[in-house]
This record gives sequence, structure tokens and C-alpha cells, in this order.
Amino acid sequence: MKPRPPAMRAKRRYILVRVLPYGVTPDQKQAYLSVIEAATSLFGDAAVGFAQPAVVFCDTGYVVVRCRRGTEKDIATALTTVTAIADGPVALRTVAVSGTIHALKRRMKPIRPLSEAGETRFAEHCFTVYRYPRQKVDLVEQGIKHQKLLFFTEADLEER
Repeated sequence: MKPRPPAMRAKRRYILVRVLPYGVTPDQKQAYLSVIEAATSLFGDAAVGFAQPAVVFCDTGYVVVRCRRGTEKDIATALTTVTAIADGPVALRTVAVSGTIHALKRRMKPIRPLSEAGETRFAEHCFTVYRYPRQKVDLVEQGIKHQKLLFFTEADLEER
């Protein structure tokens, strides 16, 4: 069977979604089921059937969702209502919309630990330092069960 000419094909849009918390790598099938469930509960079966959402790519911290052109705003709205993927609590945030996956992959910023100081000590406790896109820095205390909130002032930062 011959493929359809480009003028007769359905136009697609791809949505780049950041998965929070950072470092979570969702399973592609579980992400798809969560997206479909959220979109169906928000818009109904007919609208989701027309939009044809599908998860086409999963990587550490990012998911790419495909949909029909003209429905990307509805699908992006539905993505914000996803609260869990495979019983793990997550939040999905739309980063960009494009006509190609290649353009979206250029917008992905890798999450990397701080290379020059992977560990630091502060107030008699040892912390692992993680730097994220948009200059966010997390300090995770090692060897504890509970998280502590740390708030730094400019004076604290100047002492280090």
C-alpha cells in the first residue's frame, strides 16, 4: 500500500513535558496510561479519541507526548492534572510544543549533580548537592529518613 502524500496526512504536534520530581524516569506505557486517564476524565472519550494523544518518548526527567494539531492546548491542560505514574507521585509541566521531536530534544537540559562539589557540610550535617536547570540547587542530607528544609540567606552563601 502506498503512503499518503504529505498534504493528506494528519498534522501532528509534539509536547515536551518535564517530570517532577527531578530524576524520575517513568515507564513509557505507564506514562501513556496516566495521560489517557487524565485526558479522558477531563474532556471525555470523544475529545480524546479526536486528539489521539500518545507518549512517544521517555527519558530521565522528560516525556514527549504526540497529539493532533489544534488539540495541543487541551492535551497540555490534561497533562497538568496527572498526579501519579505507576503509583509514584509526579507532576507534569509543559516545557514546549513543536512540530518535530528533533526540535524538542534540543530543548531538553540534562539534570546533573554539581561536579566541583558533589558533597558539602553545613551545620554539622553532610549533604549531597544537586544542580538543576534554571539554577535550582537541592541539598539532600545523607543517611536520614526525613527531609529537612534549609533556607539560606546571602550572608550564609558568602561564608562558604
